[in-house]
Amino acid sequence: MTALVSDIVKLMDGIAPFSLAEKWDNSGLQAGHPDWPVRRILVALDVTMAAMTAAKDMGADALITHHPLTIVPEKSLDFSRMPGAAVASAASGHIAIISAHTNLDKARDGLNDYFANALGLTCDRPFHPEDTHDADDNEMPPGIGRFGRPDQPLTVGELSDRIKRRLNIPALRVAGPLDLTVDEVAVCTGSGGSLVDTFLRSSAQVYITGDLKYHEARDIETCGRAAIDVGHFASEHIVIDLLVRKLEQAVSSGGYKIDIHGYTKEKDPFIII
Repeated sequence: MTALVSDIVKLMDGIAPFSLAEKWDNSGLQAGHPDWPVRRILVALDVTMAAMTAAKDMGADALITHHPLTIVPEKSLDFSRMPGAAVASAASGHIAIISAHTNLDKARDGLNDYFANALGLTCDRPFHPEDTHDADDNEMPPGIGRFGRPDQPLTVGELSDRIKRRLNIPALRVAGPLDLTVDEVAVCTGSGGSLVDTFLRSSAQVYITGDLKYHEARDIETCGRAAIDVGHFASEHIVIDLLVRKLEQAVSSGGYKIDIHGYTKEKDPFIII
């Protein structure tokens, strides 16, 4: 059975309901026609021209990303530069662009859970649970961020070393005392600065996120807590593996035959020198 773009959007809604997305967000179909057929999918973190070219070269009919093509509405589209260039490529190549952003961050077994599990943490509750009426008492409700625990108490320094090994990154930024003992952790992938106050009101000793500003880190340090900033890219690039796995399951359950590939050539825009 041949899937259409509209079918893929429905499958993505089953993985991470678009209703969970923040009001300011732009998740869902970014460009394309609902009736285009989809036989091959490329999954990436960002909508870039490199990813669009890779999708075209491999004969993909859809590019699925975590970060949307745009969040702030564009007043005009210049096809010689992003995001207009991606829209032009999507139209000429019949490559749909679909994004799952804050809805995937919040969803049960979504990006925050996947990130926490990758760090060896067991999650027990989100920062801000969604007000859903169909929540199962035996399941963690969806919501932004996660609170979790390591398998045993660690110092901030030991936890930092574990994170570098598990994420395969050469360095990270730490604020606060390295010898602070940690038995509860707050986690938020991507830009987690808006949740610093929530973290400071909690019982967690350390906040692991992907994008903290100077004054946010200073506030955490002043309160005797700690923060570990792994970088935005490192905290979310794992979304590719997550989405490939979940899409393969959803496609199989839906009775479709679709080749799904992860884009392996994305790199952090920041380099350490």
